[in-house]
Amino acid sequence: MSHIEWGRLFRKLSPYTIQKGIRYLKHYGLKEFWVRLGERFEPEEVPYGPWYEKYRPTEEELARQKKKRWKVKPKISVAVPVYRTPETFLREMIESLLNQTYDNWELCIANASPEDETVSQVLAEYGDRDSRVRWNNLSENAGIAENTNQALAMAQGEYLGLLDHDDLLAPNALYEIVRALESDPEIDCIYTDEDKVTADLAEHFQPHLKPDFNLDLLRSNNYITHFFLVKKAVISQAGGFRKEFDGAQDYDFILRCIEYAEKVHHIPEILYHWRTHKSSTADNPASKMYAYEAGRKAIEEHLRRTDTPGRVSHTKDYGFYRVDYPVREEAKISIIIPNKDEKDTLKTCLRSIKEKSTYKNYEIIIIENNSTSEEIFQYYEELKKEDNIQVAVWEGAFNYSAINNYGASLAAGDYLLFLNNDVEVITPGWMEEMLGNCQRPEAGAVGAKLYYPDDTIQHAGCILGIGGIAGNMFTGMPGNRTGYLHKASIQQDLSVVTAACMMTKAEIFHQAGGFTEELAVAFNDVDLCLKIRRQNYLVIYNPYVELYHYESKTRGAEDSEEKVRRFQREIEYMRSHWIDILKKGDPYYNKNLSLTKWNYSLRPLE
Repeated sequence: MSHIEWGRLFRKLSPYTIQKGIRYLKHYGLKEFWVRLGERFEPEEVPYGPWYEKYRPTEEELARQKKKRWKVKPKISVAVPVYRTPETFLREMIESLLNQTYDNWELCIANASPEDETVSQVLAEYGDRDSRVRWNNLSENAGIAENTNQALAMAQGEYLGLLDHDDLLAPNALYEIVRALESDPEIDCIYTDEDKVTADLAEHFQPHLKPDFNLDLLRSNNYITHFFLVKKAVISQAGGFRKEFDGAQDYDFILRCIEYAEKVHHIPEILYHWRTHKSSTADNPASKMYAYEAGRKAIEEHLRRTDTPGRVSHTKDYGFYRVDYPVREEAKISIIIPNKDEKDTLKTCLRSIKEKSTYKNYEIIIIENNSTSEEIFQYYEELKKEDNIQVAVWEGAFNYSAINNYGASLAAGDYLLFLNNDVEVITPGWMEEMLGNCQRPEAGAVGAKLYYPDDTIQHAGCILGIGGIAGNMFTGMPGNRTGYLHKASIQQDLSVVTAACMMTKAEIFHQAGGFTEELAVAFNDVDLCLKIRRQNYLVIYNPYVELYHYESKTRGAEDSEEKVRRFQREIEYMRSHWIDILKKGDPYYNKNLSLTKWNYSLRPLE
């Protein structure tokens, strides 16, 4: 950091900032403290090319890996179907195996173009040079699925990985995989991060930095793709590739494998390089409609096998899908809305619920807290005439957690829908969308997509660690944009969603202990979601539930002494109770992504 940057830093320092820094240092240690401090002075976007050159392992590190003494050395079989592969691409693919720092592997190549003399010569050359390179000539080109099955049939290893004939493995790919298996031999499936590389290998671009296993994201898009490795015993149960899914054969295969896997593990390292032309991203998507339709059918088949009712449709972004989960029973929903004064705000909220809701079995519980205006109490009297609305009074000081817990104690519904008074429903059928998801056995909570009045995004899910404890993603991005890999607009599992609009099963809410009342203002929804996750339920972000949130884009400053002390206590509570996950990082994010930006930017390297 330059002296100019140090000057900028110290001019910004206040007693509160200093105290915050000391607390961060105490919880996370010196190394992480310096990383986060330096991150604040990085340019808006970190370019991937230079970042990757700094990220990739050095020759010294690769040499060190080759010397590692393993407790166990499982054989890794890498299956590759080959068909008229250009010689340079074929050689570079094979060399990427020969350059691995882990040596107990075999390359199983099924050659569907034996008439191609160049391909046959290259395979023979490498087969003679290294016995780990094994290949068979196929009698015919039976298509990608059947050709891959022939390569899988050659495999003798305990774990089988899939590599395309013109792609590359990073030299430390198998090393990192076996290191994970050594730490946990119960792993059934492993996947890694990946990027794209130009045909001449001159430039790496478009990194795909993935979350840990994410069921709803996988039902929205084949985010796992490469590099994918499976225990051979799991493939024996799941079966190989199916030609009726050509175009999305890997998607279908992955879905079947994860159904049988007890443990799916993610390695957040870029270990696979997908060779492509930069211009290929602009190709006409409709030309691959057969593949996208095969993907849709693969999800449908997965839902059928797992006894999960759902309807699968394409989104406007081909290759990304929407699963509609039907309402299984017309259960009662209790909508809980805290309110202080703000008659017009509350009126807008209630009117939107009434006008937009197609679901009818609900009640509204308004929790009045310390209002002073005469007009709000007159409005309450009008509301009490409604059959499905009750107004209850919480007389204590403002405490968001206590108020909502009180509302939950009055609720008659099996499902609780926590709602801010300053929201306005946009989506007809919004309650069905939330309830259909929430009724899934694995679901614990469901959140929504919220917009500011100017149609920019206010909330598209939350990530732990953003801004310190947790932060909303894509805040301020135009609502018609979909963000990094369309994450603002596809359903996925997250650690946290905002309680400005959140549904949960009443039973799970009470099992979790409700909202933590020590968190009177901040982080109470973060804490609740983490308690739900601790019970092994999913927290689901559903972007098909849309509301306006009339919250100011700039929150009031924590500038009074009382507010500062309260906020510090709440930060300290979160770090004390959730320090393990805060240190380790959000499992639904990626360690290589920024914690100071909201748009899935790269995190600067040290």
